[in-house]
Amino acid sequence: MASATLARKMQEEATCSICLEYLTQPVTVDCGHNFCRACIIRYCKLKASEFGLTLPCPQCRALFWKRQHPPNRQLANIIETLKQLELQLEKAQKENLCETHQEELKLFCEEDREAICMVCRESQAHRAHAVLSIEEAAQDYKVKIQGALGPLRKELEQVLELMAKEETKSMEWQEKVENRRRSITCEFKKLKQFLNEEEQLLLQRLAEEERETQQRLGDNVTDLSVQKSTVQQLITELEEKCQQPAAELLKGVESALIRSKNVKLHAPETVLLPALKNVYKICLDMREMLTRFTVDVTLDPDTAHPELVLSEDRKRVRDGDTCQDLPDNPERFDTYPIVLGTEGFTGGRRYWEVEVGEKPGWELGVCRESVSRKEPVITSPENGYWVMWLWNGEYAALTYPLIPFPVSVRPRRVGIFLDYEAGEVSFYNVTDRSHLFTFTDTFSGTLRPYFCPGLSAGGKNAAPLIICPVPAQAGGNLCP
Repeated sequence: MASATLARKMQEEATCSICLEYLTQPVTVDCGHNFCRACIIRYCKLKASEFGLTLPCPQCRALFWKRQHPPNRQLANIIETLKQLELQLEKAQKENLCETHQEELKLFCEEDREAICMVCRESQAHRAHAVLSIEEAAQDYKVKIQGALGPLRKELEQVLELMAKEETKSMEWQEKVENRRRSITCEFKKLKQFLNEEEQLLLQRLAEEERETQQRLGDNVTDLSVQKSTVQQLITELEEKCQQPAAELLKGVESALIRSKNVKLHAPETVLLPALKNVYKICLDMREMLTRFTVDVTLDPDTAHPELVLSEDRKRVRDGDTCQDLPDNPERFDTYPIVLGTEGFTGGRRYWEVEVGEKPGWELGVCRESVSRKEPVITSPENGYWVMWLWNGEYAALTYPLIPFPVSVRPRRVGIFLDYEAGEVSFYNVTDRSHLFTFTDTFSGTLRPYFCPGLSAGGKNAAPLIICPVPAQAGGNLCP
């Protein structure tokens, strides 16, 4: 009842007292009442001859200036909203009416699953059907809806969980792609540097060979020029003899003939010209590039953990399961099964390869000579280790935390490249000639090759790490 009264009050406020319709383009007169703009203009024209400049308000009879009709835009907006609300109410009322009988839908037929009116209830179509009040039916369906919402919410949770996993995978994939992009860029930068250096080396060697060959060819030309002058002098001398009188011709002719018989051509030294197209072969294989920096690495027995067994040539190391009676010198690792290379590097570029075979566990890389040998430490760049490993089937860079990386072909041989000035330690899968990982840092002091064959694990990891021999082309051209 109160809402109906409020609605009527709003309608009254929104109604023009002249045309008795909703206000159109409402304007306000001096007394505060509102009228349609067209209605008040028409009213003013009608009353102008009777009242002059001031007219009585049609609603309250208070005087107002006939030329002052300010628009009431706020009221206009309210009226538009009110009209929309009325349309919605009319629509709702129509929707709640039976289409056949135009009666209010108060019942729900359980058999036909539809709302019906009281007239429908008595009709032949629904007379024998069980019915409920529409409120009871709505309550029953609310219970059913709540029952359906539970599984749907669980489904939504599962979908959200799967979405989160896929988004995580996407982020991980993007990170892997970005890492591979950086790796490719780094490797090609390195390759370009090597190619530039090789270009200069090949040009230098070509210039030296050009200079040597030209020198030898020039010497041959000089020698032949001397022989030519000697022969030309004899020819001139003999031709002049032929033109002399008999007595003059016979003087010294025998000596000239003897000298002409003794003239023998000395062939120049044979100078073989190199086949330039085949000699200066350029190879774009990174490993072939790296072989020029190969160093002969050997194992330092003074650093080896007591369980490690080194070969006589100090090229192989394996875990021996039991500790040997060795001097406890300061250089020796006694916490982890580690041994260092004898060689220390304080600059330049160095490369070596290690045969890992089918070993299920190992560690390779470089470390500072100053690392602790007598206490447990985390193997990471922060502690002076630039190392990768194979452990439990996973290849990873030993940082904190670990950085795992995918390997498509299992490496039987691993290449380690140290570029001291560039601050890089790179690892290569020699088996399929692919790049594995690169540490980037700033180096200081002496760095040494690092080897850890891993524990024997009851013989499962008993095979040794083997330092590969230096190839014949090491230190020379990029390709043989």
